[in-house]
Amino acid sequence: MQRKPLAILIKDLEQEMIRLGYTEGSMKFYRCRWNKLLQFAQERDETYYSEQLGIEFVETYFHIFEKDFNRTLSQSETQELRVIRMIGDFQLHHTILRRYYRHHEILTDQYFIDISNRFKQHCVDKDYSKVTIDHYVKQSARFMDYLSSQKIKDCKEINLTLINNYIKTLAGYAYKTVEQNICSMRALFRFLLETGEVKTDFASKTPMVQARKQTRIPSVWTEDELIKLVGAIDRGSPKGKRDYAIILMACCLGLRCTDIKNLKMEHFHWEEKKLVFTQSKTRQPLSLPLTPEVGWAVIDYLKYGRPKINSPYVFVKHMAPYGPFSEEDHLNQLIKRYMELAHLPTFKKRRGMHSLRHTMASILLEKDTPLSTISDILGHMDTDSTAVYLKVDIKKLKECSLDFEEVINHE
Repeated sequence: MQRKPLAILIKDLEQEMIRLGYTEGSMKFYRCRWNKLLQFAQERDETYYSEQLGIEFVETYFHIFEKDFNRTLSQSETQELRVIRMIGDFQLHHTILRRYYRHHEILTDQYFIDISNRFKQHCVDKDYSKVTIDHYVKQSARFMDYLSSQKIKDCKEINLTLINNYIKTLAGYAYKTVEQNICSMRALFRFLLETGEVKTDFASKTPMVQARKQTRIPSVWTEDELIKLVGAIDRGSPKGKRDYAIILMACCLGLRCTDIKNLKMEHFHWEEKKLVFTQSKTRQPLSLPLTPEVGWAVIDYLKYGRPKINSPYVFVKHMAPYGPFSEEDHLNQLIKRYMELAHLPTFKKRRGMHSLRHTMASILLEKDTPLSTISDILGHMDTDSTAVYLKVDIKKLKECSLDFEEVINHE
């Protein structure tokens, strides 16, 4: 690819940002930095942009040194680095990467908006879960937005080079994110082929990530970490009662975050001491024993913590506007807050809601519970999904062999 002089590169970048709807205030900030960078390059007799030029620029003007790039930067420092990284990304991919989308509106071209709407209805007709539809639609929209940035106006212009170039823009993302994006693209390509928008079966030609789910090590909590986490919850406050019940749902019953958010009053069979619901991910029914600690935590929340609002959902937001959690809310901020209160490090392994589910499964495995039984409890369709927990080493499992009664009674 022929490199463009820095001045022309910035001019093209400016036009792309205008197309994407950046505000005049943002454009004013970027133009100010670009002018300084152009002057900086001219003083060094540099015609083209390079990563080294960008690094020297921020070191000279803003005293942000390369050795500090991996530390936690202030918001202003992050923005200064964003300027040079955006130029580098645009030079390499001729598109703007990892940007925030205003009002969640990813697409601006009406042709691709129509394609996206039809694709969403196609997913609904296929009876995909809401979570799957949300992933497919949003991630395929980002691919179509990339097509717009490459001046593509019709799906018939899609080719393997464009697809491969887009996949290159995903470099640096977590394996799971790349996997989800490629799955979404393949679903879109199947739809485009089925509806005659394209003549080539790009889905079969698009490479999958060469890694297996089972190679990932689940993130689990130690006994000490769980005791500190639960101990940090103010169980006397309404919000604390809610959060306590939610965390017990995850670490004692192994529920997915989405299923916890979707729980309704009707799912609690109090007389039978069972929790019965249909899983959002697999669409399969699941019946779990409602243990005393979980049951009393939910009752305590319903009687003394839950806002008096007309909603069928058990767990709701405690800030206006009151109501159920959004589909995008994974409750990770809830876990992070109590980790901070408990002085637990938040920068190590993943410590979200799903890690509590991992921990419960690992504890059962350490107690010699058959894999098939763990699979049933977790609501997995088959034991292959559950087998990932075998990757946790025995020493780590022993650290996590937790007596939940000890946690519940911990003051």
